[in-house]
Amino acid sequence: MSQQSGTSGQQISSLMVVTLGIRCIYILTTIIGHPIGKGCSMRGKDVKKYVATRYREIAKNGGSCCSSCGCGLSTGDIPLTMGYSIEDLRSVPDASIMGLGCGNPIALANLKEGEIVLDLGSGGGIDVFLAAKKVGLTGRAIGIDMTEEMIGRAQAVARKYGYGNVEFRLGEIENLPIEDGSVDVVISNCVINLSPEKERVFQEAYRVLKPSGRIVISDLVADGKLPEEVKESLDAWAGCIAGALEKVEYLNIMRRVGFQDVRVVSETVFTLGVTRELKGKIKSIQIEAQKPYQRSVSEYSTKQIVYY
Repeated sequence: MSQQSGTSGQQISSLMVVTLGIRCIYILTTIIGHPIGKGCSMRGKDVKKYVATRYREIAKNGGSCCSSCGCGLSTGDIPLTMGYSIEDLRSVPDASIMGLGCGNPIALANLKEGEIVLDLGSGGGIDVFLAAKKVGLTGRAIGIDMTEEMIGRAQAVARKYGYGNVEFRLGEIENLPIEDGSVDVVISNCVINLSPEKERVFQEAYRVLKPSGRIVISDLVADGKLPEEVKESLDAWAGCIAGALEKVEYLNIMRRVGFQDVRVVSETVFTLGVTRELKGKIKSIQIEAQKPYQRSVSEYSTKQIVYY
């Protein structure tokens, strides 16, 4: 990343083109006049407001990163680089394929008929619609998104194609509009790194999962510390870069909130559209973990809760 620092205002001029998803906003555009110095430390509410604004634009206007970055891939081609198959893409409405994400959590989730699946940051709904097919009419797939525009878009697609086992709810992943212990599987595709409150997100996922429920995540992490100018850039936050934690820290948060058997299923260097200065430092990882089974207190004369 080329940097130009002026004597007045510590400004940075950089071009960061990143193909990511709703998750990972399509471009990190040229940042001119965004002070990185005093008084400009990113606050959670600033990040959320900026990210929400960018996703409203995507929901209204459609397109993907490649519509602006010139990386040569169409909206329909991008998911093929993330682990979706041609069959996957043919089985869902075209309007739900927005070229957003960094993996395919459905491929790892081993969904079963009758299960209830919750997608954190559902965007256009591609993963919700894929999950709906897996769980069948006796199951349910629920998508949560923080913008009315994305929810409206996904709901319109569900109505148009007659999906009877999907639901899209407006809400924040840090405060899920979902009952305790009501979900079999939580999935997320390159969304959690957008949140400044990642531990809160995992606490909420843990809360809504049933005992023995599982979580399957595709997300981006950083290999080492990111440059301060990246971490302080709102565009970099919206592009899933600034919020990328180091892998060990990310996994430790999951364990700290109570998840067990936390493991990285796969890990690859994410290179698509990443600038030369950051190449090799951004990793796409697929993670799975489980909420422990908890027997009721009444089953034990000692009144102790036992975890397995």
